[in-house]
Amino acid sequence: MRRFLIQILLPFCFCLVPFLAAALVAVCIPRAAMSYYLENFHPMDALILGLGVFLFAVQMLLCWRALRWRGTGFDERTDRWISNLAQAAEWFPMLGLLGTVGGILQTFAASTGTIHPNDISPAITATGSGLFMALVNILPTWIVLVGRDLILTLGGGAGAGGDAP
Repeated sequence: MRRFLIQILLPFCFCLVPFLAAALVAVCIPRAAMSYYLENFHPMDALILGLGVFLFAVQMLLCWRALRWRGTGFDERTDRWISNLAQAAEWFPMLGLLGTVGGILQTFAASTGTIHPNDISPAITATGSGLFMALVNILPTWIVLVGRDLILTLGGGAGAGGDAP
């Protein structure tokens, strides 16, 4: 039972945390704001979300492997990749900012003097997409660091001053 807990259940639970955090953030966004976002979804949002979801999926697969206890230690071959992908996640706010500037330029180019809220929607939605993907994509690295320490502690391993689980 202890082996199942340390090798399967705890890594699985830790891998759920980023999904739950993303869902919590999405649920906490006011309905009117979410409706506005969905009604004014633009190609830049699709690019940001598409890259973000792909990056997140790869990171979560690597996190699962990184958190699995292998008898003598964790699989540290994934660490470099997780770190590199976390650094790539830092670009999402920049993509959102690029979409913001592009949306503002588009608004001014099409402006006839009066600017309506829907005119600036590409700028606002790109910002939101970039920030959301950055938040979601920095969580896997943290999960691996915290998860490994907790698994070692609960298993009586090196983190707890004893032998490995």
